[in-house]
Amino acid sequence: MNRKSALLLTPLVLLQPATSHAQSAAAQKDAASTPESSLMVIKQRSGLSELDTPAAVSVVSGQQLRNSAPQVNLSETLGSVPGLQIQNRQNYAQDLQLSVRGFGSRSMYGVRGVRVYVDGIPSTMPDGQGQTSNIDINSVDKVEVLRGPYSALYGNASGGVVNIDSETGSQPTTLTAGTYYGSYGSWRNSVKASGATGDGTHAGDVNYMISGSRFTTHGFRDQSGTQKSLGNGKFGVRIDDVSTLTLMFNSVSVDANDPGGLTRDEWKANPRQSPRGEAYNTRKSLDQTQLGLRYQREMSDNDRLTLTAWHGERHTTQYQSIPVAVQKNPAYPGGVIVLERKYSGVDTRWQHDDRLGSVPFSLIGGLDYETLTERRQGFENYRIDNGSTLLGEKGSQRRNEKNVMWNLDPYLQTSWNLTSKWTLDAGLRYSTVSFDSTDYYMTAGNGDDSGSKRYHKLLPMGSLNYALTDASNLYFSAGRGFETPTINELSYRSISGSQTGLNLGLKPSTSDTFELGSKTRIGYGLFTAALFQTNTDNELVVAQSSNGRSVYKNAGKTRRRGLELALDQQFAENWQLKMAWTLLDATYRNETCDSAGSCTPSGNRLPGVAKNMGYASLGWLPEEGWHAGAEVRYMGSIQADDENDAKAPSYTVASLNSGYRFNWDKWSLDTFARVDNLFDKEYVGSVIVNEGNGRYYEPAPGRNYGVGATLTYTFM
Repeated sequence: MNRKSALLLTPLVLLQPATSHAQSAAAQKDAASTPESSLMVIKQRSGLSELDTPAAVSVVSGQQLRNSAPQVNLSETLGSVPGLQIQNRQNYAQDLQLSVRGFGSRSMYGVRGVRVYVDGIPSTMPDGQGQTSNIDINSVDKVEVLRGPYSALYGNASGGVVNIDSETGSQPTTLTAGTYYGSYGSWRNSVKASGATGDGTHAGDVNYMISGSRFTTHGFRDQSGTQKSLGNGKFGVRIDDVSTLTLMFNSVSVDANDPGGLTRDEWKANPRQSPRGEAYNTRKSLDQTQLGLRYQREMSDNDRLTLTAWHGERHTTQYQSIPVAVQKNPAYPGGVIVLERKYSGVDTRWQHDDRLGSVPFSLIGGLDYETLTERRQGFENYRIDNGSTLLGEKGSQRRNEKNVMWNLDPYLQTSWNLTSKWTLDAGLRYSTVSFDSTDYYMTAGNGDDSGSKRYHKLLPMGSLNYALTDASNLYFSAGRGFETPTINELSYRSISGSQTGLNLGLKPSTSDTFELGSKTRIGYGLFTAALFQTNTDNELVVAQSSNGRSVYKNAGKTRRRGLELALDQQFAENWQLKMAWTLLDATYRNETCDSAGSCTPSGNRLPGVAKNMGYASLGWLPEEGWHAGAEVRYMGSIQADDENDAKAPSYTVASLNSGYRFNWDKWSLDTFARVDNLFDKEYVGSVIVNEGNGRYYEPAPGRNYGVGATLTYTFM
């Protein structure tokens, strides 16, 4: 990443940057005409630095994700981002475990409490539940992680924002093929083509990028084998001198076994086992396809319009290890989930740049609408055949419902360059989230569970930035965010089913965040520091999770406060140093008990959140010849339940990689080998928060190896 590049904070959904006092109108027009639209965009037009961005933002380039890496999971590389806790569950049926400053740590599967976008299209649904399975590392241009008060401006469940931009094709045309082989029978093969006709400035110029990959693994644990096929494409055309059109395509198909969690005794006895997974043949299959279209037009020298629309469909079937005796409860939805989702949305944004006297400013307003319709069915995960019980087979239906969710969010933001030293940003978003459920399955002991709920919240944010020197900035920001219950969190009122119907008594959590940060350029590097505190009311937490059913409650007040430090330094031309440290004190501030007598103790740590995280890496990265790198990660202990009487111990792991890059004529070949968990540390990679049977632990693999190669041909 070029540290002399400019960082402009321009989110597709809401956030638009303050324009530097040094930025000319011509540069603004050039920035608007680019076919790319992302959350945090790096450009090199105005000579600005990242110092001008009054927010905790980290950017990881796609090439950094791919360097000597398997290119399967974001967790391989994003440990360098402070405040981001991202862990591989070793379970592709449940996705990565990802949280930002403690938001999202309670997620049973997928991503919760953090907004995820791929090419400007939300991978987070209107209810706040998202996933990362559709991210194609082979074609990523950059990953941007936004933390702190600015995140609140993305609406529901935006404790943090992760945006992934795919590469945009350019001249010359290139064709790339890659392969990787690692421990536990892991294979990944990929191919990518990109190019363009023209330079993108003339009517009729076209750019394209298309990528595909196939990944298979036996898995570190028993019952964890996976097959995953992934495709990603991006096609752009300049319609005329003032407008562009971009088509985005993404498709993913996954067939994954589910090893489930282990008790502490099981983990210590054999971390690779999956006793319940094998008995019930637990597994998950999903297929998702989505299309997006983005239209950008310069209406005048000072006005720009961006219109983005998308539609996608996701089909999921999951087999769980629910005991037969539990499934016979008439209020229980069975052990097989069949889920069909259709989602779509439109975001319209208008930006106006002008001056008031000698003060330049920008004003942006827009409307974001997203909708999700799902058909959810449940079936027994067993079948009776001639008096014998056959586990892991789809049986009688036990659930049938239609759920509809939508959000409608108008937003407004303004940025003012008050002086050559001071910049003021302010934003406002009014978010409405609606949920409606229609129950089609009613029997004795299982009545009509239909219901509806609607939430509203006004989300303000403000930030003030001061340039101490040409190489150092100081900023202060504050904002309010909120998080509604997801469809799953509203589904159950008790573990046993003694209380049927939707959990409509759940309230959305609200949070107030304050952040003081600084950024200092040191040679060709950047040092950042952020001190923050977030106070949350009605925190949504897991009351109990057992037999595939999780019940949620509001836990009163919580507080997250901490410090984030990061250094990204390039020196001696080919050396790259990255260091990051996160201190996060996340605790309950009062005792809260629900109607069932379940209490959240005051002063206890929030489960799923490490108090300390550390990262350091050093790489020798020339453009040709030998390259090598070393990496060390530290993760503090993580509490597994609200009572804080079970935890995953802290750990430190190291990895090494080396390879050789050949460049000749039109060809390039990059080969590498790597070893992870160099000292064969036995540790827990992630925890299942408040798992009712004490099966909190998802073990990580010991020492493991991998080799890979990437071959590129450039058409000159």
